[in-house]
Amino acid sequence: MSVREIPMVIDGQQVQSQSQEWRDVVNPATQEVVARVPFCTPEEVERAVASAKEAFKTWRKVPLGKRMRIMLKLQALIREHTDELAVLITEEHGKTLPDAVGEVGRGLEVVEHACSITSLQLGELAENAASDVDVYTMHQPLGVGAGITAFNFPIMLPCFMFPLAIATGNTFVLKPSEQDPSSTMRLVELAHEAGIPAGVLNVVHGGPDVANQIADHTDIKALSFIGSTHVGSLLYNRAAAAGKRMQSMMGAKNHCVIMPDANRSQAINNLLGSAYGAAGQRCMANSVVVLVGEAREWLEDIVEGTRSMKVGPGTQTDADLGPLVSPAAKERVERLITAGEKEGATLLVDGRGCQVEGYPDGNFVGPTLFSDVTAEMTIYREEIFGPVLCVVNVDTLDEAIAFINANPNGNGTSIFTNSGWVARRYETDIDVGQIGINVPIPVPVAYFSFTGSRASKLGDLGPNGKQAIAFWTQTKTVSARWFEPENVSSGINSTISLS
Repeated sequence: MSVREIPMVIDGQQVQSQSQEWRDVVNPATQEVVARVPFCTPEEVERAVASAKEAFKTWRKVPLGKRMRIMLKLQALIREHTDELAVLITEEHGKTLPDAVGEVGRGLEVVEHACSITSLQLGELAENAASDVDVYTMHQPLGVGAGITAFNFPIMLPCFMFPLAIATGNTFVLKPSEQDPSSTMRLVELAHEAGIPAGVLNVVHGGPDVANQIADHTDIKALSFIGSTHVGSLLYNRAAAAGKRMQSMMGAKNHCVIMPDANRSQAINNLLGSAYGAAGQRCMANSVVVLVGEAREWLEDIVEGTRSMKVGPGTQTDADLGPLVSPAAKERVERLITAGEKEGATLLVDGRGCQVEGYPDGNFVGPTLFSDVTAEMTIYREEIFGPVLCVVNVDTLDEAIAFINANPNGNGTSIFTNSGWVARRYETDIDVGQIGINVPIPVPVAYFSFTGSRASKLGDLGPNGKQAIAFWTQTKTVSARWFEPENVSSGINSTISLS
């Protein structure tokens, strides 16, 4: 079978890179090479940025209504091609097909939100703010924007970036993950089919050198990043030094609190799906469960549920989770499981050495469960990004809140309870950006902003919702007074007064 070569997109055209450095894109269930992706040369990145800069001259002047109609067409095309996109995700990422379909749906939400751009990008006006002076604001595009995405959501994460950036009048350079780029490339094809003009949306590929070039480039005015804390922190500092606006959504250590009054089966099933779905490769996965008081007696049910989950290739209809994205990811997760054992955690379910019939080379790690986990252990301190769930026991809600607030990350958290008072107390006192109340993965709908906090986020404005509109635009404030044709000045006013 021939292996497809992933192109760049520059000035509306698919262009083959002249780079001498290429990376294999591998099906994580089989180790079959399904594509090759280039690490673009500096000259190719320059061409992409130059194309976006030139296109901005005309795209910024396109009426809001026309931009809206392009987004309406794009959302229709994504809906029509959902199954195709999901197959591409599963082939290169490994997540199950139902999970991949769900990812496309969450990305689609953002495009649907961008269809409201005619009302989202409105300014404000105060008539007669001073004598015959009107003051009003305009939210104008910045110029060339850029996005760098992680491997774990190759459709949703690009949708967190370019649709709203483009809808607000910017042009864009996207660098998708080199590990699973095919579904992203198909999404970009659909965007051009929807009517996005040449040069408005460009795509380059590569590793750290390309990311650094994007962060340093003076013609790029804003950069959105979603990925690891290490890379996100480095890029944030580089981009800030280059004078550009930056949002960096990074690592996490998410906690799920289960109160003894919660619906037992609902809480446990939702916990297991959150912790082990997508093989734990979600920045919003609940990788720590905090059992409060008598809820610790539910541990055996959690063990039983963990053991019942089925591992298989993403194309297997009854699989609960698929493989990790790469052999390196599998090795890291298994190494961390070993570290948990050595440091004294109790290993209740061991997912190492997981074998799936017919897929001997797959990067499979089974659902893994630890109890007696403490805050000092490596499996608690590090984001494992694999199907590993840590159990912590506390006596009270106060202890649970204090334990979670002591963690440096603040991406997401959930609580399962039937008490409105407990839920309100939790949402008030917990220092985490996104909270689920009887909701296991509290990624907000796209017309609300993604609001991770503390070490999980750098930059004041997150993706989606009102914050994204603010991030991708600059506000101009105009103070205007119009004189009658024959108006005679009453004299020089040397004060700051507008009267």
